[in-house]
Amino acid sequence: MQLSEITHPNQLHTLSVRELEDIARQIREKHLQTVAATGGHLGPGLGVVELTIALYFTLDLDKDKVIWDVGHQAYPHKLLTGRFKDFHTLRQKDGIAGYLKRCENKFDHFGAGHASTSISAALGMALARDAKGEDFKCIAIIGDGALTGGMALEAINHAGHLPNTNVMVILNDNDMSISPNVGAISRYLNKVRLSGPVQFISGNIEEQLKHLPFFGDSLTPEMERVKEGMKRLAVPKVGAVIEELGFTYFGPVDGHNIEELIDTFKQAGKVKGPVFVHVATIKGKGYDIAEKDQVGYHAQNPFNLANGKAIPSSKPKPPSYSKVFAHALTSLASNNPKIIGITAAMATGTGLDKLQAKLPKQYIDVGIAEQHAVTLAAGLACEGMRPVVAIYSTFLQRAYDQIIHDVAIQNLPVFFCLDRAGIVGADGPTHQGMYDISYLRCIPNMVIMSPKDEAELQRMIVTGINHTSGPIAMRYPRGNGFGVPLMEEGWEPIEIGKSEILRTGEDLLFIGYGTMVYVALQAAEILSEHGIETTVINARFVKPLDSELIIPLAERIGKVVTLEEGCLMGGFGSAVAEALLDNNILVPLKRFGVPDILVEHAKPEQSYQSLGLTGSQIAQEIIQIYFSQVASKELEQKHS
Repeated sequence: MQLSEITHPNQLHTLSVRELEDIARQIREKHLQTVAATGGHLGPGLGVVELTIALYFTLDLDKDKVIWDVGHQAYPHKLLTGRFKDFHTLRQKDGIAGYLKRCENKFDHFGAGHASTSISAALGMALARDAKGEDFKCIAIIGDGALTGGMALEAINHAGHLPNTNVMVILNDNDMSISPNVGAISRYLNKVRLSGPVQFISGNIEEQLKHLPFFGDSLTPEMERVKEGMKRLAVPKVGAVIEELGFTYFGPVDGHNIEELIDTFKQAGKVKGPVFVHVATIKGKGYDIAEKDQVGYHAQNPFNLANGKAIPSSKPKPPSYSKVFAHALTSLASNNPKIIGITAAMATGTGLDKLQAKLPKQYIDVGIAEQHAVTLAAGLACEGMRPVVAIYSTFLQRAYDQIIHDVAIQNLPVFFCLDRAGIVGADGPTHQGMYDISYLRCIPNMVIMSPKDEAELQRMIVTGINHTSGPIAMRYPRGNGFGVPLMEEGWEPIEIGKSEILRTGEDLLFIGYGTMVYVALQAAEILSEHGIETTVINARFVKPLDSELIIPLAERIGKVVTLEEGCLMGGFGSAVAEALLDNNILVPLKRFGVPDILVEHAKPEQSYQSLGLTGSQIAQEIIQIYFSQVASKELEQKHS
């Protein structure tokens, strides 16, 4: 059978093991070809091909429900659930999403973008099933580091106390998240999966039993259980922790042996109550380059499949914000041993791998555990250290209580660095950094800033390190800077709460925040062509807002426009509106940003266009709102 013919995963039921192995080969081939062309997550999906096929072979997916964790490992799932013909549109606008979405496919039973959610969701579905008297299996597949997240352990703790609730947890144990896994749990699992007795017995028990005259070539179900029992006897600690928590444990199982996986899943499916299946896999399996560099090939931009090298851009690009951040922080930390960089399993993404390489004693990776990262930083700050918590905007949401309770209420000097703030592109709604301005702005004691470009980022890092009177946060975007000149060192801090005027004019006041400052300048230039002169402010800070500068200008000019790359509700524009009202300045105000919608996956420039956030679109709308209709038509013709 060809992979292209599979439109329903139950079609696997009719295939032999050899045919299933051929399907695995086709999945890897399609997976590699697609990601090489479009970019996307590479290693995670390649590691679960056989796991997915074997599991779906044992299930009736017209009724059984599989809940995936960190949906980027579910590309094989997508290829087996009717999305082969559209898979070339992966992560493209209006195409197949890079993560799981309930609205995309009936087999996507739970949306998955952030980690450590699958066991909670599967248990919730299982409890609902039992309450309604229904009969289907609920399986959570957790892995790619997600077991380092506290939420997963909370769910295991709950499920283990429900002996009459049938739920299966499958651990895809590849000893990796995006960066190598950290912590005692990961170390224990790795010790188990690589231990001599397990390796010896996994490969030899079955072969030895088959040589006994009364067994022959195949093992009965009873002897399969004996084999599994002997594995556990050989290494007494295998599964002991999980079984003490109330689960029946199976494994470790070779995650690339379809026949062994099928046998294990069949046995596990017959057990009543919570079941835990430990599957050992190799991230990037089947693509030698990805197997050797599991961090680098977790995800890739479009690349040459033959040599694994990225397809070069047509012209050189400025350094990314993450790279500039990493260089500046490492340079400052070299001269200040109190600076401690903290990441939650995102060393390469945030650039903290550079700090780790140069100053390993000033670097901490807590695993996928954002809550712990924030409170750990609070503890460090209590003892006079300068913790720098580098976490993507979308992931810092997971630690909101800790930001308030453990940092802000105690007014501790923790420096939050929010990478990937704003529109992130192909990763879609689960990863867009839309909400940090709103969710941080309402917290007392918090200072919040955003640079207009990579040079100002350097200065803001110094500002954040020097700010010792309470918490401070800096948001910055994904991708490359604007190509402005950078200094190697000697960066000057910015006075807290002080903005700057970049252009003057008496017809309109633009107040830009972060990346939208340059868009404001572009719009102002277009408006100038129509005789409309604009003052442009780089706000720098949303909290405290520079009211001393903004209020008099707003009152004098009389027309105000705010620009931000984040949600409008409670965002930067809202902060300006509140300041104007609090000072009884009743002037027209137009806010540009992201309305109350989810921003779907697309190229960033496509999202800006769809949201009306380009310089020409903003200029056109301003003319329509505040100035003549004639000028609006001229502008539309010029920039169409």
